Amino acid sequence: MIKKFETQLKEIEISTLGLDDVLIENTDANFIEIFLTAENIAEQHIIYKEEFNTLKIQFEIPESLPEDKVFRKFITERLQRASVVLKIPSNKEITVFGDEINIESKSYKGNLNIFIEKGILKLHTIIENLVVKMYAGNLYATSNNTSIDIVSNTGKIIINDVLVDKTYQKRDAKSTKEVRVNSAKANIFLTAE
Repeated sequence: MIKKFETQLKEIEISTLGLDDVLIENTDANFIEIFLTAENIAEQHIIYKEEFNTLKIQFEIPESLPEDKVFRKFITERLQRASVVLKIPSNKEITVFGDEINIESKSYKGNLNIFIEKGILKLHTIIENLVVKMYAGNLYATSNNTSIDIVSNTGKIIINDVLVDKTYQKRDAKSTKEVRVNSAKANIFLTAE
């Protein structure tokens, strides 16, 4: 399923309920493109609305369980085999909400806010501000000339291939950009240049 539309709003909220993977890409066009792929052949919906100066995007993907609900291992229980590619113009502020979700950002040129329970975040190069709050999972990113504030209570924090303690802070007086990550158990792998 594909949706393509234009918006003047600067803030975008994305609910990932029903998805396994989200890919965020930059686009030079003035419109947003959403490509939803799901293995379930039942009807899927991309729902978007403008509310309180924010564009809200969510997905409606019916579950594909048979009536006699076959036992599946815990690891595959949540899998809908549904993924979405979002092509978004630069300089929008994106906020992503979700439970268990894998998110990849191909160096998005705007502010990113991610609030999830668990997942794998591959954010490539952080161009603007980044705020991440997650309970568990892994985060991979590269940061250039930014102030950094990272907390992971029991997870590993590895900065430039060096293991650091539960917190890591670096202030860059020349930069207005900031990377803030707060987690209970996530492992953070950051290359800071």
